[in-house]
Amino acid sequence: MHPTVAIAIWATLFVATHLVISRASIRTRIIARVGDQPFRGLYSIVAFGTLIPLFMTFMRHKHAGPMLWYLRDSHTARGVTWLLMFVALILLVASLIKPNPVAIGARAPTGDDRPHGVQKLTRHPGFVAFSLFGFAHMLMNGWLGDVIFFGTFPALGILGGLHQDQRKLRELGENYRRFVEQTSFFPGAALISGRQRWTLADVPWLAIASGIVLGLILVYFHPYWFGGSPRG
Repeated sequence: MHPTVAIAIWATLFVATHLVISRASIRTRIIARVGDQPFRGLYSIVAFGTLIPLFMTFMRHKHAGPMLWYLRDSHTARGVTWLLMFVALILLVASLIKPNPVAIGARAPTGDDRPHGVQKLTRHPGFVAFSLFGFAHMLMNGWLGDVIFFGTFPALGILGGLHQDQRKLRELGENYRRFVEQTSFFPGAALISGRQRWTLADVPWLAIASGIVLGLILVYFHPYWFGGSPRG
């Protein structure tokens, strides 16, 4: 089997199993039989059971397949990559420090809730972080196998976010519908449209500081952990 085909198969399984298991009809049926916590455990097992083979297959066959583009000599493309990665890390940390109402285990929104902080930027900071991570690495890795591997993350981020919105609308009804109307999936859309206003109190200073530190650590150790240097 060609390496790019193997990467594509595991990537498809990784995204598909996430979406299938979290479907309302299937998720409800499993929870009714085993309970909520065991379901989360099963979900994690399936996720890692597809992610680990995907990662190992890619690491054995990096840069497999034909080259679709080469932007490593472009200072502009490298600068955009750095920007996307630092924003992704900041959003990821922000989603962990203060989970929004759509995060697993978070409190469901009520009619009195108002979006705040990073929620004004996007209601899915974690999913957006995964997407930006994938897009950033696709810029610097234009080989077909790499594009498939890193494209898995935007696919999961975008499809996962939309899927979660649909499920939460069915489960939470009007309260979540109001939250969706006040926020946006695409970063900044709610601010640009005037549905939200950004204030100094909304700036996630801890997430920014933590994301920058984490980014610098990854830049330094990237050649040792993953190969290649973000510095060119």
